[in-house]
Amino acid sequence: MTLHLIAAFVVTLALFAVDSAASSPANRHYNAGDDVPLFVNKVGPFRNPSETYEFYELPFCRPDRVIQTKQTLGEVLNGDRLANALYDLKFLEAKSRATLCQKKLTQGDIRRFREVILNDYYFQMYYDDLPLWGFIGKTEEQSWVLEDGNKLKFYLFKHVNFDVLYNGDQVIEINALGDPNDAVDITDDAAELDVDFTYSVSWYETSTVYQNRMARYTRASLLSVHKKIHWFSFVNSAVILLLLMGLLIAFFFRRLRNDLRMSSSGDDEGEDKEVGWKYVHGDVFRHPQNMSLFCAFLATGAQLLTMAFLLFVLAFVGTLYPYNRGALCTSCVMVYALTSVVGGYISASFHSQFEATGWGKTVFLTGILYLGPFFITMSILNTVAVSYGATAGLPFGTIMVVLLICVFLAFPLLILSGIIGYTFRSEFQPPSAPKRHPREIPKLGWYRKTLPQMLLAGLLPSSAVALELHSLYTTFWGYKITTLPAILFVSFVILCLLTAILSIGMTYIQLSVEDHQWWWRYVLLL
Repeated sequence: MTLHLIAAFVVTLALFAVDSAASSPANRHYNAGDDVPLFVNKVGPFRNPSETYEFYELPFCRPDRVIQTKQTLGEVLNGDRLANALYDLKFLEAKSRATLCQKKLTQGDIRRFREVILNDYYFQMYYDDLPLWGFIGKTEEQSWVLEDGNKLKFYLFKHVNFDVLYNGDQVIEINALGDPNDAVDITDDAAELDVDFTYSVSWYETSTVYQNRMARYTRASLLSVHKKIHWFSFVNSAVILLLLMGLLIAFFFRRLRNDLRMSSSGDDEGEDKEVGWKYVHGDVFRHPQNMSLFCAFLATGAQLLTMAFLLFVLAFVGTLYPYNRGALCTSCVMVYALTSVVGGYISASFHSQFEATGWGKTVFLTGILYLGPFFITMSILNTVAVSYGATAGLPFGTIMVVLLICVFLAFPLLILSGIIGYTFRSEFQPPSAPKRHPREIPKLGWYRKTLPQMLLAGLLPSSAVALELHSLYTTFWGYKITTLPAILFVSFVILCLLTAILSIGMTYIQLSVEDHQWWWRYVLLL
């Protein structure tokens, strides 16, 4: 469960805004009348941001030749599909009710528009690398005295107002608003419907500097209410951590002091004077079962943990910020490939401490333990997305690029680091030699078994970061933007500390009842 929480922290780094200076990478200057790049991107239902489709999947006005822009790997993975548009928004050139196109909507087009308006579809565009959104239409509920009762009326916005803010020769902000007073009624099925699509452009001067133009996308999560929620989450996590540390430290000191006093007393009563955890001193260092798989689990966890910290570093230096298209996806792919060095080294070095042979199998398992299930899951999801025509469906070329990165970067680094780990291995020397035959484990109560302890070990960390998880999940399936990376990072550290402390405490309790098979349970508690 804790690994799932860590994965949630990693993924939502996409929506970081570290500093107000984190602006778009291109510092463009324009003269009056210059063309400013405008691209349409995608459409989708407002209630489900993860479901998006290409802009021209809907019967909008479209150029004679639709040209998709060249996109980075991260943009494609993020579901962006930028294409050219008929809108002409030249710098400082105001327009009033300019004609975009005259389109004849068929009966199928009308039904399609009604369907998307019913689901609150929005469109997204990029103007000078600034994202803008607008709704496609609206519904109104009409109450009739006749049999029909309540009936929805559908209106398609045929006019869009663009309000652009500028400072000197740079674009600072843009908003798009469908004009509800200029909408066409598409409630009834008609054979064909002639619609004139128009747009207006207004320019307004602002004092906001170019370096702060992305700040408007982060203001929502910087409101006082949201700040209070984040700080309350931080205080809640810190209090739980301190209480747990205090209880465990007091418990350990008391129990260990009593145990050591009993075992070091002057009375010579043999083994009967030993305490529970000392009974198994000859079994606790016995090699764990399925050594290769065990080492692969440890190495994969270490690799993902390293990846999480590196992504936090990228967020703090300003590489990841809201609407930096594809930055997170590209970072995840490349950082995971580079951190294969960590996975290969740890898997080979840890395995070689116990067994001189078989480390190659461990390195191989490290390479597929995470990527194998990930690729299977993504293949299923990608097949579904492609069948529905969603932008989440990856083209064949992108899939091949990701596979080539794994084959020619991740796997070679994994093997090379595995060889280094094996070469510089150290021999494991336990404080006490394992006995020839393992000690029989007493019958344990149900609450001392693996599943109940896994539930307890996952419950406390998740409760400590529950409020922060709410913010993270709203970035997955909503439109909230996480812009307080410092608090998120502290919560992540607290999560790791709670997991480590609970794992130590659970292991001590397990050894106290003479259960010496602690290796795998320790991993499962993580």
